[in-house]
Amino acid sequence: MTGFDFLTVGRIAFGRGRAAEAAAAVRAHGGRVVLVRGGSVAFADRLAEDLRAGGAEVVEIRAKGEPTLPQLEAAVAQAREAGAEVVVAVGGGSVLDLGKAVAALVPAPRGALAHLEVVGEGRPLEAPPLPFIALPSTAGTGAEVTKNAVIALPDHGRKVSLRDDRMLADLAIVDPALTDDAPRAVTLASGLDAVTQVIEPYLSRRANPLTDAICRAAIPRGLQALARLMQGEDPAARGDLAFTSLAGGLALANAGLGAVHGFAGVLGGRTGAAHGALCGRLLPEVLRANRAAAGRAGADLSRYDEVEGWLRAALGGAGDAPDLLAARIDGWGLPRLGAMGVTADAIPELAAESRTSSSMKGNPHDLDDATLCAILERSL
Repeated sequence: MTGFDFLTVGRIAFGRGRAAEAAAAVRAHGGRVVLVRGGSVAFADRLAEDLRAGGAEVVEIRAKGEPTLPQLEAAVAQAREAGAEVVVAVGGGSVLDLGKAVAALVPAPRGALAHLEVVGEGRPLEAPPLPFIALPSTAGTGAEVTKNAVIALPDHGRKVSLRDDRMLADLAIVDPALTDDAPRAVTLASGLDAVTQVIEPYLSRRANPLTDAICRAAIPRGLQALARLMQGEDPAARGDLAFTSLAGGLALANAGLGAVHGFAGVLGGRTGAAHGALCGRLLPEVLRANRAAAGRAGADLSRYDEVEGWLRAALGGAGDAPDLLAARIDGWGLPRLGAMGVTADAIPELAAESRTSSSMKGNPHDLDDATLCAILERSL
């Protein structure tokens, strides 16, 4: 067996009711707390109250949409002024990314651009981040267990990462109850992101036996859970989708991703479309293209057979699995790329830009420009 590394957070606490442990866990790291939060998660209000009742000083930073560089710089300045000792983030993947980046940059002697990939210098952090605790309120990105934060640069039309092994959370509390009753559109987009993030690492050229085990446990569970939630609220399915999201974060942090995410970062930076919606729309055509590339190379197709079998079983159909998935997401109301702001004339440039994305390095096969363009054209 080939050797491998596996890097993850200090501790994971998973299960309904585990969010109740957050206040004590945060206070154990310090009394001056920065709480990064979205606007709609009621638990964040309760956590702030519990922290203050326990004697902590709490500064709340409200995240609005995906974090931009100016928002990040303002949040870092606010956290420094507060003398932050610990950062806790409660919300979706964008909220967790902002919290992770704030924890990383408060002690950093250089600014954010020194450490951002692609548009910055990509330097490793020069000082350890502040303690960081993550509580996801959506089941999608797995950001609670990843070592990067995605930051949007509107002036560049790009989304890039701040990345360092030390950015992994000290504690990730994954309580499926925080995702209950999420709007259907949010559940669909984030759920498609979750299942993509266990499918891509399973097919990745960097897959290893441990990430394989995680993905095999999560792919069918996540697909079935998403299909159930598209029919109505289901607490058990919420738990399965939360597990899938967590599994995806663990897998992608150690095995990488692929062309779906290679495209999604570029398209999201250009259009502002929801990341999960982009991933879901691209997944069928990327699966089709990668299988075709594997066939041309005479590669083993058994993993593609497994993934397609799981798709058919969860979605209740036969025949071509990518076609079945595309039909299901159409029926569930997911928009096509054209409705998300992608235009036909921009496809060659988008394909060329996507080729340089870090996620493309994990794709199981090198896809040429014509194939990349065809994926986008078929997804319009």
